[in-house]
Amino acid sequence: MNFKKIPQLFLLIVLISSNLISQTRKTIELSENWTFKKGESKNAEKVTFNDKDWQEVTVPHDWAIYGPFDKEIDKQVVAITQNGEKVATEKTGRTGSLPHTGTAWYRNKFDISKSDLNKKIILLFEGAMSEPEVFLNGKKIGEWAYGYSYFYFDISKDLIAGKNTLAVKLTNKEYASRWYPGAGLYRKVSLIIKEKESINQWGTFITTPIISKDEAKVNIKTKVSGESGVLLTTIFDANENVVNELKSNILLNNEFDQNIKVKNPVLWSPENPYLYKTVSKLYVNNELKDEITTNFGIREIKYEPKKGFSLNGKITKFKGVCLHHDLGPLGTAINTAALKRQLTILKDMGVNAIRSSHNMPSFEQLQLCDEMGFLFLAESFDEWAKPKVKNGYNRFFDEYAEKDIVNLVRATRNHPSIVMWSSGNEVPDQWGEEGVKRAKWLQDIFHREDPTRPVTVGMDQVKAVMASGFGAIMDIPGLNYRVHLYDEAFKRFPQGFLLGSETASTVSSRGIYKFPVEKASMKKYDDFQSSSYDLEYCSWSNLPEDDFILQDDKPWVIGEFVWTGFDYLGEPTPYDESWPSRSSYFGINDLAGLPKDRYYLYRSRWNTKEETLHILPHWNWKGREGEKTPVFVYTNYNSAELFVNGKSMGIQKKDNSSPQNRYRLMWMNVTYEPGTLKVVAFDEKGNPVSEKEIHTAGKPAKIVLSPDRKTIKADGKDLSFVTVSVVDKNGIECPTATNQLKFKVKGNASYRAACNGDATSLELFHLPTMKLFSGKLVVIVQASKKEGNIELSVTGKGLKTGKLSLNSIK
Repeated sequence: MNFKKIPQLFLLIVLISSNLISQTRKTIELSENWTFKKGESKNAEKVTFNDKDWQEVTVPHDWAIYGPFDKEIDKQVVAITQNGEKVATEKTGRTGSLPHTGTAWYRNKFDISKSDLNKKIILLFEGAMSEPEVFLNGKKIGEWAYGYSYFYFDISKDLIAGKNTLAVKLTNKEYASRWYPGAGLYRKVSLIIKEKESINQWGTFITTPIISKDEAKVNIKTKVSGESGVLLTTIFDANENVVNELKSNILLNNEFDQNIKVKNPVLWSPENPYLYKTVSKLYVNNELKDEITTNFGIREIKYEPKKGFSLNGKITKFKGVCLHHDLGPLGTAINTAALKRQLTILKDMGVNAIRSSHNMPSFEQLQLCDEMGFLFLAESFDEWAKPKVKNGYNRFFDEYAEKDIVNLVRATRNHPSIVMWSSGNEVPDQWGEEGVKRAKWLQDIFHREDPTRPVTVGMDQVKAVMASGFGAIMDIPGLNYRVHLYDEAFKRFPQGFLLGSETASTVSSRGIYKFPVEKASMKKYDDFQSSSYDLEYCSWSNLPEDDFILQDDKPWVIGEFVWTGFDYLGEPTPYDESWPSRSSYFGINDLAGLPKDRYYLYRSRWNTKEETLHILPHWNWKGREGEKTPVFVYTNYNSAELFVNGKSMGIQKKDNSSPQNRYRLMWMNVTYEPGTLKVVAFDEKGNPVSEKEIHTAGKPAKIVLSPDRKTIKADGKDLSFVTVSVVDKNGIECPTATNQLKFKVKGNASYRAACNGDATSLELFHLPTMKLFSGKLVVIVQASKKEGNIELSVTGKGLKTGKLSLNSIK
C-alpha cells in the first residue's frame, strides 16, 4: 500500500481509532463480591475488618424484603393530615411491616490497576436507602442524605494500586417514610474511569429547539474539565446510520455549545418512540481523551392556555398512572425485566404517561419509557421543610434540596420521555407565605438546570393554594383529587389549564366482590379486603368516572395520573389501623402484577386500538342461589346484551344518567344461578360484533402455568414471571381457589419469589410456597449465568402438577 497517497486526515482518523480502547472511559458496575450485615458493626469501614461471616449478596439489593412481616416494625401513631385525620391512631402496616429500620453495612473489594491511578475515577450511586456514609480504604470520603437521590464522589486521590476496600453504612430511621422505602443498595453502584481531561459527569445536555417536517435543530451543550480541546459530535439514527456531525473548538466556561441539523427528522412519541444517539469525542492536542454515547429523541412539547398539552403539534391528554418504586415481591431492588413487565401491562391498558411517586425515578425505568413510548413526570420530593413524618426529608431540605434537584435534572434531562418535573407532592408547605417562597425557589432551580420543561407540584390543599398564590406561580397547577374544585381553580389560576396530578384512589382487591353493590367511602369488611366492583374509594378521593368526565368534558384539563398503576408495599388504606394488612389496595393491578377488574375499565377508555370486553364478577357463588348478584361489563362498545344460561337479562346502553352509566354497562338485578354468563356487544348500528362468556367452575383439579416470557437472558438477573392458575377438570378457571402450592425450579435458573396479590398475606415472598388468592398467584424465575433449559414445577395437594419448560440464552 502506498501510504503517500492516503490523505493526512484519514491517517489521523486511523491513528485515533487505534487508541480508542486504551483512551476512552470505562464503566465498571460493582454488582458482585459484596458482603452485607444488618446492625451496627464497629470498625466495619476498616480495610482489616473481618467480614467473612457476613452474607454474600449482589447489588442491587433490598435486605428488608425477606421479612418477616411484623406489626411492631415502624408502628406509627400518627394522624395522617393529608387524609383529613385529626386524631392520632396506631398505623401498623403503613411502611409495609417489613424490617427496614436500623443500620446495615455493605463491603466490596475491587482492583485498580497502577495505570488507572493517573485517571479520574468516579464512584456513582444510583440510590442508597438511606443516609449513606461511604468509606474507601478506611477513610470516609463522603455522605448523602436522601435515599432516592443519585450522587457520586471523585475518588481518584483515595485509591491505591491493587485491592481497594469500599464500605457503605446505611441507616433507616423509624418514622422516616409513609410507605415501604426498601433498605440497602437497591440501585446500581458503578466506577467510571476516564482521563482527567474528560466530559463531566452528566455534562451533556441535548435539546431540540427547532423542529419542522424538513429539518430539526439539535443543540448539544457539553461541559468538560480542562480549558482547551476539540469536540467531535456525531448523530446516528436508530439504524446506526450517520445523520450529521460537527467538530467544535470553541470552549466557553468549560462548555461546548453545538447546533447540528437533522434532515427529515423522525419525531419521538408514545406511538413511535424513535431514538437517535450522539457520540461525543473529546480531543486534546489531537489525542482522544473521552467518548460518551447519549440517546435522545426529537420532539416538541407545548403547554398553552385552554389548549393544554401538545406533543409534536398534536393535542395530547395524559392517560397516566402513578408508580411507587417497589417491585412488589422483589422489593425495591431495581430489575429491568420487572420494570419492563410493568410497562408492558400498562401499555396494553392504554397508558401513555408515568409519574414517579414520590421520588426520583431509576435510570432503567426512564430508558424503558424512552424505548417503549411513555411520557414521564419525574418527581423529586414528598416533603419540603415542614414534616409529614418525624424523620422524613424535612431534616435535610435546607442543606440538600438544591443538590438533589441538580443531580436529578442533570442525570436525566436527555430522556425524551420526561415532559415535566415535579418539585413536591402534597407538601404541608402549601400553607403560608414561606411555602410560596419555597415553591418559587425550587421551581427556579429546575428552570436554571433545564429551561425546556415546566414544573408542577401535586397540590391537595386547593383552597389554601388559591388563597396564598402558591398555585398561581406554578408552571403547571397539579391537583391531587378535589374534583369538585376544578372549575374554581381554573378560574382562579392564571395558567389556563389544570393537571390531575393524582386522581381516583379507588380501592379494590382482585377477585373479591362484596354485597350489596353500592358506592362507599372508606368501607371496611371483616376480611380486610375491598370490593372489586370498583365502587369504593377513600375519604379524600373519588371513583374513576369523576375524573373521566373532567378529562372528556373540560379541554383545559390536560390529563390525569391515577393513584396507582400497581399496588405497592405499605399504606394499606382503608385498613391502616388493621392487622394483618401490609400493602395498598389502590392499584389497577395487584402487587403480583395481575390485573384487577378496574384495569379493564381504564382499558375500555384508554386503549383505543383494541377491543375490551370484560365481565365481572366471577360466577362462582355457592350459597347465593336466587340472590341479586349485579353484573358489570367494561367495554369500549356502547351497548351489550347479557344472558344467564341462555336467558336474556336485557340490553344496556351507556348514557349520561349517572357517571357510572356513562362508562359502564350494569345489570343490577341479575339473580344468581350457576352456569354461564354471556355478553354480546353491539356496534353503533346495533349489530352484534363480539361476545364473551364466563362459567361456573367445578372443584380445582389442575395447575396451569403461563409465563410472560419463555426465553430469558442468561445474565444472572433476567426474570420470567409465571402466572399460576387452578382449573377444574374441564379447564375452567377456579376464581375462589385458595390452595397452598409449592414451587421448584431445576436447571439454569432459580426460584426468586412469589406473590398472590393478597394485601393481608403474611407469607414470605422468597419461600417456595404460597396460597392462591382468588385462584391465582405469580412465581418469579431468575436466570443463572449459564444458558440452557429451565424446568418449573408447581404442586398442590389433590391437584395435577403444573410443569413449564423455559430457556435461557446468552
